Amino acid sequence: MAGHSKWSQIKHAKAITDHRRGKMFTKLAREVIVAAREGGGDPDANFRLRMAIQRAKDANMPNDNIDRAIKRGTGESDDGVQMIEMTYEGYGPGGVAIMLETLTDNRNRTVSDVRTTLTRAGGNLAESGAVSWQFDKRGVITVEASEEEAEEFTLVAIDAGADDFDADSDTLQVFSEPSTLEDVRSALESNDATISSSEVSLIPSNTVPLDNRSAGQILRLLDQLEDLDDVQKVYSNADFPDEALESYQSA
Repeated sequence: MAGHSKWSQIKHAKAITDHRRGKMFTKLAREVIVAAREGGGDPDANFRLRMAIQRAKDANMPNDNIDRAIKRGTGESDDGVQMIEMTYEGYGPGGVAIMLETLTDNRNRTVSDVRTTLTRAGGNLAESGAVSWQFDKRGVITVEASEEEAEEFTLVAIDAGADDFDADSDTLQVFSEPSTLEDVRSALESNDATISSSEVSLIPSNTVPLDNRSAGQILRLLDQLEDLDDVQKVYSNADFPDEALESYQSA
């Protein structure tokens, strides 16, 4: 899982610094809108909204943007657009499994964009259930930590309910059940951990190891899928070589 995990870490780092900041804010706002629409505008009583707000804050989204999104979701400032949640499953080159979470006001447009992007890259759209069985829903927290700090934070996280970890130089990823995600994050913050992201994510139960050439193809495909306006999150079971990830990070 290390290659997949490192890709997730790099993706978070790139997302905050690259030219797609505006698009990222739009997608984060959509998450807040839908969460508030479904469960109300009180974060204390709406777990999904709390998570959406936390993701937005982790990405340095301005509080005004978050407040406006909550009001749109609760109808205080409604634009009349109804967003529909859709999940798509597919395969990339080499049989890599891909999961897509989308929010859209036009299903036909979204499925067409997803299918076209996959097909052009040598992949294909799959039937519902074809690849989802290969993923587990998990709480994931990314912490900035030295090797020494990682050992300390690991113990703190275990006490709070975390059950798996992946450390890499200056980053620690902490995994838990979705239900204990908030408790683990709170415990880490209480011990002065610097958290760059926390979310409920889909983690592959098994991964597909790739060579550098195939890894480059898949990384470009995942980027293209993430760039689609209606796509909120992209997951895969690809295991990327360190060399391919380093090249991707520096691009």
